[in-house]
Amino acid sequence: EFRRVLFRSLRNSVVLLRGDRIEKIGTVDTLPIPSGYEKISTEGMTVLPGIWDMHLHLLYGGYPNGGQWQTRYRDQYEKEIMPATARQELLSGVTTVRDLGAPPEISLRLKKRIAAGEIPGPTVYASGPQIAHDSGKDQTFRLVVSGPADAKEKVGELAKMGVDYIKITDQETLTVAEIKAMVEEAHAHKLRVAAHARSLGEIRQGLAGGVDEFEHINLQESEYPADIMASLRERTATRPLLWTPTMGLQMRLGYLAENPEAVDDPSTELGFPPSVIADLRTAVAKWKPQVVPNAREITVRKFNQLRDAGATFLFGTDAGQTGNSHSQSMWQEMYTWVNELGMDPLLVIRRATYFAAQTMGAERESGSVSEGKYADVIAVRGDPTRHIEVLRDPAIVIKRGQRYK
Repeated sequence: EFRRVLFRSLRNSVVLLRGDRIEKIGTVDTLPIPSGYEKISTEGMTVLPGIWDMHLHLLYGGYPNGGQWQTRYRDQYEKEIMPATARQELLSGVTTVRDLGAPPEISLRLKKRIAAGEIPGPTVYASGPQIAHDSGKDQTFRLVVSGPADAKEKVGELAKMGVDYIKITDQETLTVAEIKAMVEEAHAHKLRVAAHARSLGEIRQGLAGGVDEFEHINLQESEYPADIMASLRERTATRPLLWTPTMGLQMRLGYLAENPEAVDDPSTELGFPPSVIADLRTAVAKWKPQVVPNAREITVRKFNQLRDAGATFLFGTDAGQTGNSHSQSMWQEMYTWVNELGMDPLLVIRRATYFAAQTMGAERESGSVSEGKYADVIAVRGDPTRHIEVLRDPAIVIKRGQRYK
């Protein structure tokens, strides 16, 4: 369905913004700029919609030990950490995100503050906590369920709080009955359910429970076995199966192990308090990436298996880990899709803009540079359809009509 979308480029374009909307689109020959409009030159640039990242974690700041990070900084999530990572995302050209794992009250308050214009950041779709059977002492963003009735009740409570998605994890510890109860309750509230796919057991349980989406591609086996592939094909023959593979970091760890300087970009620290920056620098200097042999080959093989099975891919980065900072993860993930998987850059961009908005039911308001839609617009020097890495540092970032860069 992706290739049936009509693509159109416009040379020497003029885009008029009024308030938070795109008012008119034309060219320098067909659309004179009325008096009273601020003129922003995009000579030598490509203008495109703001990017959607469909999987990230705003509570993480690139610290190598996630448990230590949560223990040390959980009290700073709301006032310092998440506002900083949200700002980093926005300045990188990401104007909309799905935050799939955070304390619900904090995440939803952040969403409202950004929407109200109190702090800079992308539009947030929030899942609240990851739902599982157990929670380690350092897991500040997990919600424990026990039995189908409890699972159903807690999903209902999250829906009433205003979450936009339901996220479950460690499905091997959940029963199929519990997963089905969560899926049914989520669907009753018109919410989808995403689940981890970091093991074959998680995939099997998730498929049996009827989840709507999987996250990640695991590296434990060289390929998906026959029973998984048969189940995937059976599922996609009856209804869509979304999959956010988040491949960039695992395919880049070998490079980072040999080139650790790549994680020291100052943009990764933007907005953090000095004490947090000092702690980050000390921890990252000691970081030793856990490189899986043949990670690239395994990832490519499994991605192609999923594509052959009919999975529908979403663009997401899993930003927040070391080497996958909020300021850099978007362009690095896109680079992976284009240069490691050989995908058409324009199709990747559309997957990360219009199709993402369509998935969230927001395509009438966002996802493309179109008259009447929200003015979520970025501009980059050069042509990302030929050199996707020009997305690394957008020259202009406008969200809902307000310029942030």
